[in-house]
Amino acid sequence: MSKFDEKVATYSKFMDDKGLKYNADLLAAVTKGLGPSIYKADAETVSGSDAKELATVKNNFLIKKLGLADAPKLDEAINAVVEKIGKSERKKYRAVVYYMLAEHFNKQDVYGV
Repeated sequence: MSKFDEKVATYSKFMDDKGLKYNADLLAAVTKGLGPSIYKADAETVSGSDAKELATVKNNFLIKKLGLADAPKLDEAINAVVEKIGKSERKKYRAVVYYMLAEHFNKQDVYGV
């Protein structure tokens, strides 16, 4: 199993453990889109309590990658995803957060899924 496949398996297990339903193809595509950042411990996760980190998710992913317009609904969606994963969960994997946001905004087509 490649390192990439191991990461996708880790994220799949995380979602299974949380009782979150997911599309494996979309999860793999989102993970691939993150490139080498998934192999860096700090970049692999999202801090749900760090305003700067959440702004990065909003600006770099929701606005630039998904092409959404800046609006309060973006912050609300990020907060909803953090809640769903669990505020106390220390490992909010970036791939999982981005996956859930892509689904929330019905933007699977950005990843060809």
